[in-house]
This record gives sequence, C-alpha cells and structure tokens, in this order.
Amino acid sequence: MRLPRRPGDTPPPGTRRRPPARPPQSEKDSLDPVPAKETPPPAGHGHGHGHGHGPAAPASQRVRKLLIWLLAPLALATVVGMIVLYPWGSSLPKSAVPQGTPVQAAITTATSGPCLQPGQVQVGSQPDPDTKPCLTVDLQMSDGPAAGKPVRLTVPIEPSTPRFSAGDKVVLAYNGGNPLDPQSFTLVDFQRGTPLVLLAALFAVAVLVLGRWQGLAALVALVLSFVVIVLFVLPSILAGENPLVVAIAGAGAIMFLALYLTHGLSARTSVAVLGTLVSLALIGILSAIFSAAASLTGLDDSTTTLIASLGHGIDARGLLLAGIVIGALGVLDDVTITQTSAVWELRRANPSLSWRELYSSGLRIGRDHVGSAVNTLVMAYAGAALPVMLYSAISGVGLGALLGSEDIAAEIIRTLAGSVGIVAAVPVTTVLAALIAAREPVEHLISTTKPAESH
Repeated sequence: MRLPRRPGDTPPPGTRRRPPARPPQSEKDSLDPVPAKETPPPAGHGHGHGHGHGPAAPASQRVRKLLIWLLAPLALATVVGMIVLYPWGSSLPKSAVPQGTPVQAAITTATSGPCLQPGQVQVGSQPDPDTKPCLTVDLQMSDGPAAGKPVRLTVPIEPSTPRFSAGDKVVLAYNGGNPLDPQSFTLVDFQRGTPLVLLAALFAVAVLVLGRWQGLAALVALVLSFVVIVLFVLPSILAGENPLVVAIAGAGAIMFLALYLTHGLSARTSVAVLGTLVSLALIGILSAIFSAAASLTGLDDSTTTLIASLGHGIDARGLLLAGIVIGALGVLDDVTITQTSAVWELRRANPSLSWRELYSSGLRIGRDHVGSAVNTLVMAYAGAALPVMLYSAISGVGLGALLGSEDIAAEIIRTLAGSVGIVAAVPVTTVLAALIAAREPVEHLISTTKPAESH
C-alpha cells in the first residue's frame, strides 16, 4: 500500500518530477507581442548599466523609402530656388554714399578743449559756455596710404559719439584725398578684431570639449550657415530678389546642412527637417498676413540707411519678414530634434504603442519644452529691441501709441509669429514622428535594440 507523499518529500527513484504549475498570464501579459526572455546575469557581476546615448539605430527600408519620397522634392526645390534666385554674373552693388577706406591707427594723446580748425587759436582764457567742446587726438597710422605717419584730428564731443582716449586702437575712414592732409581722414570706430577672435576661439573650444565629434560637426554646420547667408542670401536680396523668398530658400539650405551635419543622416533627423519646414512655412504665412494687416513698412533706421546707401528702393517689408524666418530657424531646430528623438525612443521602448499613443506621450514631453523655447525667442527679440523700447518709453505718447509705433509693432509681430511657429512645431513634429515611427516593423525595432552593457 502506497502512502500519500507530503509536500517537500523527496520523490522515489525513477519517478519523473512534474514541473510546477505556471501562474496564469494577466491580460496585459497576454497581449504583449514579444514575450520577455530571461537572461541570466554574467558570473562575477551583480549589476548592469544601460548606455542609451550611442548613435541612433538605422531605420527600416520601409521608413527610409517614405522619407525619401517626402524630402527629395523639398531638397530639389531648395536647390532649384537657390540657383534661380542667385545673381549669376553680376557683382554686388556699390554704396551710393561714400564710406571711405578703413585705416587702422592708434591714439597717442587725447585732449579736450574748444573746437579749433588747423591754424585757429583761442581768443581769451575762458571758452564760451554755450560752445560744445571737442576732442583733439594725435594718431599713428599702422596701415593705409600714410602708414607710420602721425595725424591730428578734432572730433566734436556729443552724447552719441564714443569716448576715445590715449592708447585706444581705432579705425579711420580715408576718403581718397591727400594722405598727408588730416581732412582726408575721419575717426570712425574702435578696433575689435582681437577680442572677437579670442571669444570665438573660446566658444569653439567649449563646444569641442563638451560635444567632441558632434561638437565639431556643429561648428562646421555653423560655418556653412554663415556661408549660405553671406554668399547667397545677401547677394540675392541686394540684386533685387524678393527677400522673403530668398530667406525661405536660404533657411531651407541652412536647415538641411545644419541638421544632417550635426545629428547625422537618420530617420529622426529627416522627420525633424519635415517638422521644421512646416513650422517655417507657418511663421512666414503668419508674418506676411499680420504685417500687411498692421500696415508695417519695415522702414526702421537700419533699412533706411540701407536704402540710402543703395540709391534705390528695396522691399522693406519683405526684408522684415526675411529676418523673422531666419531668426526663428535656430530655435525651431532645437524643438523639432527633441520631439523626434522623444517619439522614437518611446517607440523603441514599447513597440506595441500605436501612433496615437506615441503622439500623446510625445506631446506631454513637448509641453515642457515649449515654455522655455518661447521664452528664449521672446527674450532674444526683446534684448535686440531694448534701445527702441527705451526710446519709446520716454517719448510720453502713451502705452497704446507706444505699442502701435512702427518699431515696437514690428518686434511684437516678429516675436508672436515666431512663437506661434515654435508652439505649432511641437504637435506638428510629434504627429509626423508618431506616424512614421509607427511604421517601423516590430521585428526591426527588436533586432536593432542593443542589450544593456554589463560590467
């Protein structure tokens, strides 16, 4: 007679042990398309660290083809636009207002006193209290037609003129006359080359130390962005092309160069390019509509000086809109890249998420980014317009007239249109990234996911 076994007794020899019953799966586990595999930890180590800051995994062939179909026409349109708008075979127009040739010099002595022309002398010991004083400076020119020669100049002392003193390195304007005649030179400004070069070197070192190879790519992209502005945007606008159209083409080129060089040729970057293009188009449309509705002319002091130097008219309002588009480009890049990366990582972390779930999760991340991005743009424009706002504040015309003035209204439209574009970039880029990331096959996501690095 066989006695019943108690739990924990050792089974008799030759008896097959039955595996323990598996607990029933929950509903959530049963819907998981990819069962989790248990991997025993390596011997000798009791912890692991995951490193997720490596390069993004390549996209599937399906997603790559989709992005090529979407981006190839836009890239082609950018290239064609630049070719059509560039003033081939024509040189830059010359300024109708003589500016003089820059000459570098150093101030040896500087004294203030009455404004006397060469050969004049002061009569009496006390100057007229109603007469404005002048600054008499002795300079030693270091280049130009009279390099090494001294020259003495008299400069009226006005509240709006710089304060020069002995030892300052300055820039003179030579009008082409007799180089030995002081009347052929005008004291213009300070020399600022050395501090600017030192600051640029410090900036480059900081970017390289922190960013390394990606920092180097960002510096190259920054240089190429300035090349596009100097060699395409400026000549095309000066040749009489529509400034807004030129700015859109130039911004497209800058966007392709900067994003792909800095973040690599990947599906994430391509989606960020799409989101940036849509947001830039929205900013351009809003700026054009509201600048026309507010009757903005774009004729601020800088534009008026430009028109006087050109000797002919220019589309001042289009120039204003071009500045808005190019000014918002840098902030848009940051927003779109962040949103695209967030959505892609969510998709890789949980391949079962639908595009709607990806969009909802990504949008929650983007809301935190919107506030800081908009504040960055507003403060940048407010800082640039600070002298205009100070001048308008002391004019005593009232708040309504102050906000409705040409200069302040232009800054308001510039700020708000750019901010609307930045806010719109979050849902636009997020939905684009969600729709495209959701098309990645689950098998491809699993095969390209790197296991946690243990050590």
